[in-house]
Amino acid sequence: MVNYTTENNRTGIDEKSITERVVKISRVAKVVKGGRHLSFSAVVVVGDGEGQVGIGIGKADAVPNAIKKGAVKARSNMIRVPVAGSTIPHEITAKFGASEVMLKPASPGTGVIAGGSVRAVIECAGVKDILTKARRSTNPVNCVKATFKAISMLKDPATEISKRKRLADSNSESSNLEK
Repeated sequence: MVNYTTENNRTGIDEKSITERVVKISRVAKVVKGGRHLSFSAVVVVGDGEGQVGIGIGKADAVPNAIKKGAVKARSNMIRVPVAGSTIPHEITAKFGASEVMLKPASPGTGVIAGGSVRAVIECAGVKDILTKARRSTNPVNCVKATFKAISMLKDPATEISKRKRLADSNSESSNLEK
């Protein structure tokens, strides 16, 4: 049996379980000497539905190529999201550009209450119950990036408590040595 390892499998992600969601496709027209040159940009969100998610923006002269480039960038930008049961561990607000996104944990059975661009990131991350609100600008690109920033700032309470206990213990030991 041959075991193939690709660049994407270094993170231990099974390629078959990753889902891609295209959030937005933009047509960009650049005026040049011979007329207009059309190109496309695509915002893509990928995730395994079990706590890993990534975002990417691809630009190309054709839509399929732009989506493919965005998916490759998203796979390389994947992060792990701490999930507490079917929701997030704590409330958080993040800003990117003029967009501000608030994520709030919800009780089981609530579902994903979110707009289109925020919903794509949250569902690909595998969060089942959450309340969200996109404030100020609702530009899909900035909303996706603000949501990604917010979920990257989430911390697991158990690991945070153990870190702080270790830090407190080391500080108390160092202060005892000084006396």
